[in-house]
Amino acid sequence: MPVRPYTYYDFTLSICSTCLRRVDAKIVFENGNVYMHKNCREHGFEKVLIATDIAYYKKIRNYNKPSETPLHFNTKTHYGCPYDCGLCTDHEQHSCLTVIEITDRCNLQCPTCYAMSSPHYGRHRTIEEVEKMLDIIVANEGTPDVVQISGGEPTVHPDFFAIMDIAKQKPIKHLMLNTNGIRIAKDFEFAKQLATYAPDFEIYLQFDSFKSSALEQLRGKDLTEVRMKALENLNALNLSTTLVVTLQQGVNDDEIGKIINFALQQKCVRGVTFQPTQVAGRTQNFNPATDRITLTDVRQKILDQTTVFKPNDLIPVPCNPDALVMGYALKLAGQTFPLTRYIDPAQLLDNSRNTIIYEQDDALKEKMIDIFSTGISVDRVEENMKQLLCCLPQIEAPGLGYDNLFRIIIMRFIDAYDFDVRAIKKSCVHIVHKDGRIIPFETMNLFYRDDKETYLKTLQQERAALPV
Repeated sequence: MPVRPYTYYDFTLSICSTCLRRVDAKIVFENGNVYMHKNCREHGFEKVLIATDIAYYKKIRNYNKPSETPLHFNTKTHYGCPYDCGLCTDHEQHSCLTVIEITDRCNLQCPTCYAMSSPHYGRHRTIEEVEKMLDIIVANEGTPDVVQISGGEPTVHPDFFAIMDIAKQKPIKHLMLNTNGIRIAKDFEFAKQLATYAPDFEIYLQFDSFKSSALEQLRGKDLTEVRMKALENLNALNLSTTLVVTLQQGVNDDEIGKIINFALQQKCVRGVTFQPTQVAGRTQNFNPATDRITLTDVRQKILDQTTVFKPNDLIPVPCNPDALVMGYALKLAGQTFPLTRYIDPAQLLDNSRNTIIYEQDDALKEKMIDIFSTGISVDRVEENMKQLLCCLPQIEAPGLGYDNLFRIIIMRFIDAYDFDVRAIKKSCVHIVHKDGRIIPFETMNLFYRDDKETYLKTLQQERAALPV
């Protein structure tokens, strides 16, 4: 009998990358890769590479924990995912990280920008609008885990510090500022004022490449000096910082290890987040057929380009394992000790806190005992470290501070090509819409941003007309 050239693994719902209508999709294994096969009645067949590591793709399901929902849902389920955001009653994950865009404006016009920002695009939100957004997050989350002030470029907002003051008054566990770093680099007094919001405050600093050619392609100009000056100022203040790398195949993926090693040497840097380019918004100089890079590609390049991290150090994040990878380490006495390898995925499935098996690493065990106190038991060390390995930036351990933490995150923002409704329902990075809805990051950029909602209404009307 004839045999297909692939192994059928799963079925899901996706969308056509051209018209964004829902389509059936197969997940198949072929030649060591994972592909999505989908058919649109109007635009035909699509074959999309979604992973380059079959074993890791299968392993994802072992890290899928019970859903944690928000305190309140904001919309009803009517048209079906992804046309009911948000958050609709069928969504499976609360907001681990919520983004508030306080302005559409930016002091750059990057060729790669999911929000289409520029010096003249859109407008600044009023203080009243921003506070209302913050209150909506609090109503949904109670005590939000992470809220990120973003844009556009948020530091160009004329009422920036007034907004920061309001945000710090809310019961937010951890506040972040998403910035290109230009103002931090140019104005040390501005950076000093930012440092007054610590602790529980962090800079999410754009840091894509050391190469001028890559920065020109991604950002429209060589920002090397800006990045280095911003880090110089942040290091002087020891203001907690995450370096954020937008990745494209063949542009800057050869620098992944170099960026990690550089980050480990920076006093203020607590980790690196790698974000493959989402095909949404403004994507100049980008060919989806050749420039997309998968989550598993990024993971493998970290393993190939560094000596610190091994395969068991980079594992799925339980709240959304299809889209997030985490690797945690401790920086102690000039050395880096990966921790994620000691997580037992079975503990994640019952929502228990993560624990670490220190007995498996004598060097780490000795360092940990030294850090706490002479003669402290390993059991006590383990108990003190239970909260370290959450995907959120927190640490509760006597003798250790956030300075000792280093984390690697791969954050895959699913787009119209690799859209998988199963993973979208678990999205935990959300954006507050201008009208107060809370929208998953992925669907916001595909359907709910500015004029895209006009077309969304057409898709909703078509769904409503279908027979029940």
